[in-house]
Amino acid sequence: MSEVFEGYERQYCELSANLSRKCNSTSLLPHTDEKKEKVLEIKSGLDDAEVLIRKMDLEARSLQPSVKAMLLAKLREYKSDLNQLKREFKRLLSPDANQAAHEELLDSSRADLQSGPSDQRERMTMSVERLNQSGDRIKESRRIMLETEELGISIVEDLNQQRETLLHSRNKLHGVDDAISKSKKVLTAMSRRMSRNKWIVGSIIAVLVIAIIFVLYFKLSH
Repeated sequence: MSEVFEGYERQYCELSANLSRKCNSTSLLPHTDEKKEKVLEIKSGLDDAEVLIRKMDLEARSLQPSVKAMLLAKLREYKSDLNQLKREFKRLLSPDANQAAHEELLDSSRADLQSGPSDQRERMTMSVERLNQSGDRIKESRRIMLETEELGISIVEDLNQQRETLLHSRNKLHGVDDAISKSKKVLTAMSRRMSRNKWIVGSIIAVLVIAIIFVLYFKLSH
């Protein structure tokens, strides 16, 4: 669920309930400056409600198809609610609005007068239910966000441990490389020594052979 959509939804529900109350109270006023001022307030509120409806529509259409379908279904209910408010506002602008309102008061019972029109009660009940649902969804979103944050922290810690392990392994590899380099140097030195020793031994053998030949020649000649 989009938190942006829920924010617009909460604002609309509060505004809708407020406009409904204003329409019912304004319909009982005579044609005075006070009523004109109330009518202007209602007109401004309806404009704000239109803006919120458009914002909710844009936000809903930008989401994934599964969430989008659910939010657009709710949005149709809000559009129907807004159209009902507009009809009530048009009745306020009617010249016979006061007379119609007084006739409704005369026809309604004293209990209905104290509790208010049923449409208003239903709309307010729906608004409260929607606000409660929005609050529950916000709590659920916060819970998921906290769980996601904890999971992210755990993943970061695991990555840090893996990084330290890789750095430790890298240091070990550097140590192995150094040992191999030293071994190569030792083997090269030993190889050189062996080559030098071969030449020395060969030279000694050659000198001995020459000496033996010289001794034999000297003896045979005498």
